[in-house]
Amino acid sequence: MFATKFGLQSDDYKICVVMVGLPARGKSLIAGKAMRYLAWVGIPAKVFNVGSYRRNATPQPAATFFDPHNEEGERMRRAAVEAAMSDMLQWFNEGKGVVAILDATNSTKQRRQWIYESCRDADIETLFVESICDDEELIMTNILEVKTTSPDYKGQDPELAALDFRNRIRNYELVYQTIDNDEKDYTYVKLINVGSTVIINQIKDYLSSRLVYYIQNLHIKPRSIWLSRHGESEFNLTGKIGGDSNISERGEAYARKLPELLRKSGVPPNTKIVIWTSTLRRTIQTARHLKAETGYETLEWKALDELDSGVCDGLTYEEIAEKYPEDFAARDEDKYNYRYRGGESYRDVVIRLEPIIMELERSENVIIVTHQAVLRCIYSYFMNVPQEKSPWMEVPLHTLIKLTPVPTVPRSIASRPISPPSRPGVERAPLRSIRISPQRVRSARPPLTNCELVPG
Repeated sequence: MFATKFGLQSDDYKICVVMVGLPARGKSLIAGKAMRYLAWVGIPAKVFNVGSYRRNATPQPAATFFDPHNEEGERMRRAAVEAAMSDMLQWFNEGKGVVAILDATNSTKQRRQWIYESCRDADIETLFVESICDDEELIMTNILEVKTTSPDYKGQDPELAALDFRNRIRNYELVYQTIDNDEKDYTYVKLINVGSTVIINQIKDYLSSRLVYYIQNLHIKPRSIWLSRHGESEFNLTGKIGGDSNISERGEAYARKLPELLRKSGVPPNTKIVIWTSTLRRTIQTARHLKAETGYETLEWKALDELDSGVCDGLTYEEIAEKYPEDFAARDEDKYNYRYRGGESYRDVVIRLEPIIMELERSENVIIVTHQAVLRCIYSYFMNVPQEKSPWMEVPLHTLIKLTPVPTVPRSIASRPISPPSRPGVERAPLRSIRISPQRVRSARPPLTNCELVPG
């Protein structure tokens, strides 16, 4: 049984998100991001990609395989979706999750009716998500991405792959039926040209409404997100947690260096960037030189304030262990869920950061200067780090991390000073444990004067 921030439990609520749309319309991107969002807020979810099932029998089919008049191809495609549905139903029956995402074209009314009825008979709600795109530039961007990343075209000539994929799309267009009034009883959302127009129908429950709100904020415009902790603070020097202290001399040196680090990370000319900070002095002080040198707009967010340590605010960890030994042990046992007396847990921080994530997904270029716990939560969202590992991620001081979202996992570039050692017996989730090998902007400690861009 899973209890979540939405008040849902796995044995009383199940939902199948059914992707709908022609190839190269961003369905898999939406599916992957939705799964990542759900996992981040504590809802077990899984993507069932029908293409992966189909590739078990036909690893690299030509476009003719998808011709609606190809009876053998139709039989094999049907077998693939049936296998995916079977595994999905079994996954639900075994109590492994709350939301399944069926990622396929699901391009005909007949196919969608079969999925709807199969889910209804198993007491599973359905949410159809149709991605429609007639913007040729967006379609070509997706085709270029597919021909270089899809297993269907691995090792093939890129130009031939693009031509074949175009022909595949034409075959799907012959039978494609958009969701219309014949399916007015279904719960669905239509995203037209990556959310420039959104049509919503029959949303009846809270989780579906949250998913729809999240999905309609997504975009695929090129952008980057920079993350940085505040510069070293007076409390950092004394080992105290929380508080609202000023930055130290070294913290000031980092603040002065931050504009140069940002430039070295690779900012295209005439790029508009917005600076986000918390409302606490150490983040505002760290960002002030960046604001002064660039003229970027700066926003202060209460939601970006550091994890509230309650009665332990202003104490060192040694003092906490002495005054509150049971709390200290409980936090060490389950750092993600432990809540300070009168304060917050990491789980609480995730809840208050949800509006920040929504705003980040709809924004373009942003640099966030905030606190360690908050950055751990934000970074774990973008890099799909399991919740239980996020409190142990190393996010060092005087480090600028650059995330460049792509259709798979964001590419990470970061500064890398000397990292603090891991706690004994604890496996950390390091910045480098990412599927895409990151590069780094390194800054030594001390001094903070010789930062340079080098491959990681």
